[in-house]
Amino acid sequence: MARVRLQPAWHKLLVLVVVTTPLVGVLAAIWLLWERAVTWRDLVLLLAMYVPTSLGVTVGFHRMLAHRAFTAATLVRAVLLVLGSAAIEGAPLDWAANHRRHHALSDRQGDPHSPLHGLLHAHVGWLFSGVQADADEYCRDLLSDRVVCFVDNANWLWSLLGLLLPFLLGGWSGLLWGGFVRTFLVHHVSWSVNSICHTFGERRFQTADRSRNHWLVGLLALGEGWHNNHHAFPRAAIHGLEAGQFDVSGYIIRALERLGLVHDVYRPSPEALARRRLT
Repeated sequence: MARVRLQPAWHKLLVLVVVTTPLVGVLAAIWLLWERAVTWRDLVLLLAMYVPTSLGVTVGFHRMLAHRAFTAATLVRAVLLVLGSAAIEGAPLDWAANHRRHHALSDRQGDPHSPLHGLLHAHVGWLFSGVQADADEYCRDLLSDRVVCFVDNANWLWSLLGLLLPFLLGGWSGLLWGGFVRTFLVHHVSWSVNSICHTFGERRFQTADRSRNHWLVGLLALGEGWHNNHHAFPRAAIHGLEAGQFDVSGYIIRALERLGLVHDVYRPSPEALARRRLT
């Protein structure tokens, strides 16, 4: 089935709306906070929306779809991709294509979001560059997947539901905290992997790029901050490869594996880890 692609001008306008609307929501939340104390319901709803949608990106879009780090049952795949779409970071195929291009050209010419072009560019500026990886080039293996294409084609619906659900649960305050503030946090934590984790932190494994591990991003991004580990072993389903590296996404994958809901979970061998270890 042919995929509809927006014209560059409309694409940039859509990106502008998606990036700025959550920011407006955060500013409104701050203003309201001065008017009244934030309630526990607001914070619980924020967390209840933040964790599942973040996992949809980290476990679904990233590890499952872009890197095929594991194979999941049909229902699990669909749920993960719907949750990722509700994070409002783009359609699954576009996300996976951009990420695969990043790995193919990491910190070189053509990398969609390398800090070699500036930290701000790596964080958010690349979204306005108009350069989007083509799914036909980078995700040909996914274009025949009926579950992926179904979720991808209805991406707008899942994004809308990601805002509608907190509204139904908490009214306008729920939309503000579980919708806009949550989206703002998910966005900027995700984008910090592109910017901060290619600029600051430590390198535990030899790679041909500038990827680094950053513990704070690892905590907030549910394990994605162990980025040097990830670039050393892109197919690894677990990014926290060493003791003390907190990887919520990895724990979820392990739990699903034990339940028999995912299989073929890729893990690098101890010998492979030793060969690439720097210290």
